[in-house]
Amino acid sequence: MYTLLLCLVYLAFVSLGLPDSLLGSGWPVMHLELGVPVSFMGILSTVVSLCTILSSLFSNRLTRRFGTAGVTVASVFLTAVALLGYSVSPNFTMLLLFAIPYGLGAGAIDAALNNFVAQHYSSRHMSWLHCFWGVGTIVSPFVMSYALTLGAWNLGYRIVGFLQLGIALVLLLTLPVWKKVPQAEQQSQRSVGILEALKIRGVPSLLLGFFSYCAIEVTAMNWASTYFVFAKGIPPEQAARFASLCYIGITAGRFLGGFVMNRLGDRRMILLGASILSLGCILLLIPGGTALAFAGFLVIGFGCAPVYPCIIHATPYNFGPENAAAIIGIQMAFAYLGSTIMPLVFGVLGRIAGFWILPLYLLIFVVLMVSMAERTFRITGKTK
Repeated sequence: MYTLLLCLVYLAFVSLGLPDSLLGSGWPVMHLELGVPVSFMGILSTVVSLCTILSSLFSNRLTRRFGTAGVTVASVFLTAVALLGYSVSPNFTMLLLFAIPYGLGAGAIDAALNNFVAQHYSSRHMSWLHCFWGVGTIVSPFVMSYALTLGAWNLGYRIVGFLQLGIALVLLLTLPVWKKVPQAEQQSQRSVGILEALKIRGVPSLLLGFFSYCAIEVTAMNWASTYFVFAKGIPPEQAARFASLCYIGITAGRFLGGFVMNRLGDRRMILLGASILSLGCILLLIPGGTALAFAGFLVIGFGCAPVYPCIIHATPYNFGPENAAAIIGIQMAFAYLGSTIMPLVFGVLGRIAGFWILPLYLLIFVVLMVSMAERTFRITGKTK
């Protein structure tokens, strides 16, 4: 039962990653058919992010009332409905309406499952959990590419929507498994609220460090193609293929990292990831051809790999299981906040100073991330 439950958790995280790369893959065609400017993708992404932040903040209350299994199943069904709604949307306004359930579902499942694995499984499984998210993000562009060859972006959303629906049905039919495994029982200890969690020593620095990490990850992913075009002079169609380098690096890094995380511990893995991240940024700063830049983004993705899962996994260890669910929910909210705001800030700075500043921008957040993470470990007195 233990193994079966773990497989179900992995499957649920594949469902979380599946929609994440659909919009970026299909938007160059979608915005033309919908008759809106290309910049409107930012509006759609912002609506999703705001709803995700909202559901992340209330995930602790939802999980304690309905259980991790209940929240997971409902969230996957909600995202499936949203994606199928995308597939039949005739205009941009309809897309905005369906972005609401998509964001609410994504935030709830993200926080609930991260807390569940952090509470009941080793850091190895936390790393592999996020590796499976990467699998979902890699699959979706191929689905959308197939749909676009047939001239129908709607088909891409419809296929992924039915995949989500299938996963939701599997999770629904296997609900009894969660009740039979002891590790799946809900925590009976007193659980803190959002405001109370923010007052715990070490939490503000943890949140700032997590915010910084998400700023690094999403800025690198979103602006990789633009960096190749404007800083390295690569043709746009070729640069678009290189945009997947960070995703590949993160997915591979999380798979391989799972084999050593239990031995090294969360704190050392965060420092190791930050060191590799810095190396990737330095490779981008070295003048030369595209090979170094190609390697740089791959290394940046590899360095990002352990940081996100290790920060989350260390939360119950640093602050206690009774506080973990509330803190992880706030962490997810800060994650989406950093992912939404800081790539936009870089876009403004890049237009003013030039997109070559990307590695410098990333290095600033690497320093902030490490200093805040280390401050958290020092305040809580933890060494692993």
